[in-house]
Formats: sequence, C-alpha cells, structure tokens
Amino acid sequence: MITASYKKYILHFKQASGTSRGILKTKETWFVILNYKGKQGIGECGLFRGLSADDRPDYEEKLQWACHNINCDLNYLLNELIEYPSIQFGLEVAFKSLENQDTFELFPSNFTRGKDAIPINGLIWMGDDTFMKQQIEDKITSGFNCIKMKIGAIDFDTEINLIKSIRDSFPANEIEIRVDANGAFSASEALEKLKRLSELDLHSIEQPIKQGQVEAMAALCATTPLPIALDEELIGVFPVANKRELLQTIKPQYIILKPSLIGGFKGSNEWIAIAEENKIGWWITSALESNVGLNAIAQYTYTKQSKLPQGLGTGGLFTNNFESPLQVKNGTLRYDNLKKWNFNL
Repeated sequence: MITASYKKYILHFKQASGTSRGILKTKETWFVILNYKGKQGIGECGLFRGLSADDRPDYEEKLQWACHNINCDLNYLLNELIEYPSIQFGLEVAFKSLENQDTFELFPSNFTRGKDAIPINGLIWMGDDTFMKQQIEDKITSGFNCIKMKIGAIDFDTEINLIKSIRDSFPANEIEIRVDANGAFSASEALEKLKRLSELDLHSIEQPIKQGQVEAMAALCATTPLPIALDEELIGVFPVANKRELLQTIKPQYIILKPSLIGGFKGSNEWIAIAEENKIGWWITSALESNVGLNAIAQYTYTKQSKLPQGLGTGGLFTNNFESPLQVKNGTLRYDNLKKWNFNL
C-alpha cells in the first residue's frame, strides 16, 4: 500500500517581483509525499493564488481526498481532479518520482546526465526604468540571447523607449525579445499598442488583453502585426473539446504551457497535440514553482525537443528554494550532477 501526505510551503522572493497584477513577495506551494516499501516519491502542487483555476476554498480538502485515495488508478485520480490542475501535476510528478530509482530523475535523458542543456529566456521583472535596464544588462552580460520583459505596469512610452534602447545596441538577430503584458491592455487600445511594439522587431507578445474576451482576442490575432502567444487564456479550460474550440476560434500564433496551471503533463500534452494540428507554435514555462516543480517541468520539456527558448529560469528567485543540480548558465538551463539535492521541508 502506498501512503501519502502533503505539506504547505511558503517560498520567499529575494526581492519583491513586479507584475501587472502587483508586487509578489511570497509564493505558496504544496508538496505531496508518497511512501512505498521504503521508497519516497515527491511532487509539487504549484498553486498560484489569484491566477490558478484551483485557487478555491476547498483546495486543501481536495489534497486530503487525493492522499486518502492514493491507491486508486492514477488516471482515475487525474480525471476526478480535472478542476485542480496543480494537484494533477503534483500527483503525476510524485508517481513518476516513486517509480524511478532516483527521486528527482523523472525523465532520464542527456539533460539529466548533464550532457545537454535547454535554451531559456531571461526574465525581466517590472519596475522603474533604471531597475529594468539594469536587469536587461545583467541578462545580456550573462549570456542570454532571448529575454522576456514584463510590460503593462509602468508608462507605455517608457517601456517602448526601454525596448528601443536594447534594439539600438542589439539587433533582432543577436537578441530575441519577447514581451508579456499579462492582459494589461484594453481591447480598444491593444492593436495600436501592438503596432508600436512591432516596429521594434519583437518575437511575440504574451496575453495582450485579459483572458475570457475570446472574440476580441480572435480579432486581434487575425490582424496583429506582432505574433500573439496565449498564456492565461488556457487556464481553466479543462475538456479537450473546449481546448480545441478555443484554439480554433482564436487562432493564436503561439501558446504558452504552464504545467502547474493547465493540468500537468497530461494537460500539456493535450494542448501541444491540438496546437500542432492547427500549426500553432508553443513553448513551456514554469509558474514560480520551487526547484522540485521546476526540475519536473524542465525534464519533461527536454523530452519534447523544442528548438525555441523555454521559460524555465525562475529557480534563483527565492531565498529558501531547495538546493538542486539545476543551473542557469550562458542562457541555458543545465543539470550539474556534481550538485546534490537538499530537500528538507
């Protein structure tokens, strides 16, 4: 018999991180721990308050239910927890962890053997222009050739000038720039703003308008001069038929997959299959999990062999993250097998 327990853990940011939703100082997460014949399996349920579809009052109750029913078939559990994507992800990871010889090697590959790396984007947090400029310089100096800027919280002209200052020094063939508006633009002003942004040779913009405005987003994707990537739009869309309808209606240029927010590996596989059927590009991003969740997402991502830079550079944001072999080096995420895990709750 497998036994299961869970525990809450609060991650603390090294410095308050700005998004268009406000300033983040802490991030709540939960761990599921499985035990079977002396072997342990560990999975992270990366709940994201204010963003996750499963940010609900009965969240802990559902975790209790999952642990109580842990000896049921995993597919049964995943189906029963379809509206709790972060718990689905935590269970998938915990079972993978239990199955494998090494608790933290879920998808053995050249990545986990330290022989290959995953290209990632460098994340630029919102703040005043001096703070953002410093971050940009730091990322470029440390070897990133793809950076992702959060925009939409400060004056738009200031943001345009910041991006222009990068472009004046680094053409698009040297530094790829992605921007993420987190739904900050109104539907009426979005196209005009996208036109101005498109003059700066950007790769794409994530979620220019708030999720749930399907017709407005479809119209924007049909006329945009700048490729649009859906992000928050995918959250809370559970049945496969609804996923297909959403992508076929909006027809975005890209989608962004956050396994903790869209139902783990199973949910991500469904979105990827539909995107590829409809010739829509995609990449995978972490959602401020600890290194346990980030490790699982990175190993899964590597198996997909995408050529695009992924959004997996968030491991260094917290003061109390768990020591792990994950290492950001020269704009890539690597697995340094000389470093050991230190997982203590």
